[in-house]
Amino acid sequence: MTIAPGRWAWAEIDVDAVAHNVRVMRAAVAPAGLWAVVKADGYGHGATAVATAALAAGADGLCVALTEEGLALRDAGVGGPILVLSEQPAADAPRLVAAGLTPTVTTAAGVDALAAERHRDLAVHLKIDTGMHRVGVDPSAAADLAARIARHAPWLRLAGVSTHLAVADEPDDPFTDEQLRRFDDALTTLSEVPAIVHVANSAGGLAHPGARRSFVRAGIALYGVEPGPGVRHLCRDLHPVLALKARVAALRGVAAGEGVSYGLRHRFACDRLVATVPIGYHDGVRRGLWPGQNVLVGGVRHPIVGVVTMDQLMVDIGAPAGATVAVGDEVVLIGRQGREEIRAEEWAQRLGTIGYEVTCGISPRVPRVLVGADEPGPATTRP
Repeated sequence: MTIAPGRWAWAEIDVDAVAHNVRVMRAAVAPAGLWAVVKADGYGHGATAVATAALAAGADGLCVALTEEGLALRDAGVGGPILVLSEQPAADAPRLVAAGLTPTVTTAAGVDALAAERHRDLAVHLKIDTGMHRVGVDPSAAADLAARIARHAPWLRLAGVSTHLAVADEPDDPFTDEQLRRFDDALTTLSEVPAIVHVANSAGGLAHPGARRSFVRAGIALYGVEPGPGVRHLCRDLHPVLALKARVAALRGVAAGEGVSYGLRHRFACDRLVATVPIGYHDGVRRGLWPGQNVLVGGVRHPIVGVVTMDQLMVDIGAPAGATVAVGDEVVLIGRQGREEIRAEEWAQRLGTIGYEVTCGISPRVPRVLVGADEPGPATTRP
């Protein structure tokens, strides 16, 4: 495995795990298809590597949030359908169309901007707001917007209709059924329903069979992270894709009564051996992980001690006598070492957030390194 020179901190991206998760999700949602959501640089994993692995494993297409994300994939040589999940600024229309991306529309202005490109038979998807109230046309106006698309023939073609679920990761919440009812009611108002209809995100695909429709947009599940505690039992066959690792950069003995890190907020009751690890909050290791969060060294959990700093953190290795840890030893912040494992969900629970934010929050300065591929190499699309 190649680690970036001069940096004793990196993230390993297991592309075999991506492929495994695609296969698991395809089996779970069949006969619906599966599109891989690789927005936000593949949820912090590296969009190009994830997209390539997902398509090779059987994903039918890709989803991004922004025109720029789709263009980056095209520039990297990634083929296949790429759906932009929300309407983009009118100024993006020329590049979006030229790159062969599939746009989503929610307004008359968005429809007209795409039609102005005069690209024959441009497939567009219409998104309907069924209650999340983030993006989408109101159900009562869906038919009019669909008709507007039809009036722009032969330049535009309504190829798909979608919505997005707000509480799919809470299977007992009846609002998902209400959203599906609103969506189906809106479909009945269209003069013609296109062949492609899509609703479900990862949680929707796993927990709500009625939401699977033409295909499921698999996001967080693709990365082996649970969408939420309510669907944890449905995620047991998924494999985490990302491991965050570093190396011990320094070791020092700290006497009883002494403090460590800014503010000297952690003080030791007895003599301890402390490891400095060159990764900090600029890298995505949040200050809120202390106190309480462990890392793995030698297959054993050891606590972070003292305030996490911008570039470094400190770890209590234990009593100095008999310690076997050395400078250069591997430190696992997220991932498996020996029989122990720390997952992104563990961080999320401690931070009061979700696994999505944990992986997306890992900084671009942390090199992404492919593992599980024939040839290890950089995984990130970021500069």
